[in-house]
Amino acid sequence: MVKQMNLSLNSQMIDKLIDLALAEDISGGDITTESTIGASQQGIGTIITKSVGIIAGLPIAERVLRHIDPSLDFHQLVSDGTKVESMTPIAEVTGCAKSILTGERTALNFLQKLSGTATLTAEFVDVVKNTKTKIVDTRKTTPGWRLLQKYAVRVGGGKNHRFGLYDGILIKDNHIVAAGGIQRAVEMARSSAPHTAKIEIEVETINQVEEALRVKADILLLDNMNNKTMQAAVKKVNGNAITEASGGITLDRIQEISEIGVDFISVGALTHSAMPLDISLDLQINHATKT
Repeated sequence: MVKQMNLSLNSQMIDKLIDLALAEDISGGDITTESTIGASQQGIGTIITKSVGIIAGLPIAERVLRHIDPSLDFHQLVSDGTKVESMTPIAEVTGCAKSILTGERTALNFLQKLSGTATLTAEFVDVVKNTKTKIVDTRKTTPGWRLLQKYAVRVGGGKNHRFGLYDGILIKDNHIVAAGGIQRAVEMARSSAPHTAKIEIEVETINQVEEALRVKADILLLDNMNNKTMQAAVKKVNGNAITEASGGITLDRIQEISEIGVDFISVGALTHSAMPLDISLDLQINHATKT
């Protein structure tokens, strides 16, 4: 089971995103709920999955609802990282019915999107579980959502690549062109980077692999290689650098790539193409409180 997200460590960023989402949806108010639900009416909303998947984002859903109404009581029935079947109740929220309905869509949006990422990640991780290869994400995230989406990847059993341009050196094709070649790019990076920083460089051909090895790059990103070229690259590296496969990675290829012996496979689809998990909220009203 994955450790629950410590929201207090990132509360400002998360609250800003939640505030933006709520402002987008509510703006001047929820005119449907305001016109159909009594102010004192109480209810209980049960959040239910409608498909098989891995749950991620329950603490965020709770935070959304408490932004609407701090008096709402949110009770998790499962934890993030739990694999659930269809029609599984995963949480209950009790309190003002108007508040529950006003926050329902935004809370579910976060929960569905993050659970979808966790579910897709788990599918990739399951394929490579009997190999040394680890599945990692990329920076191809929804703007503003990176912290949450990378959390969902961890919930699904994957690993995080760098969070931003500030916490890892990855020399890509355009950097190589601008620097004047692989050797010059690596030398420049090494001369200015902290001594603890690893240098990763993108390579597309065996000649580039050889050059990257000569300048002792720490990590080689094998970009958009077919299986034959990738196999030759891993053989050439021979354990002298970490290898990462990237580009055009699909579930259909993942088994073959892992068997080649790469250390990591980075998959942009985990965060940019995961389908949201089908999750809904069913409300029951305490009619004794109806006004």
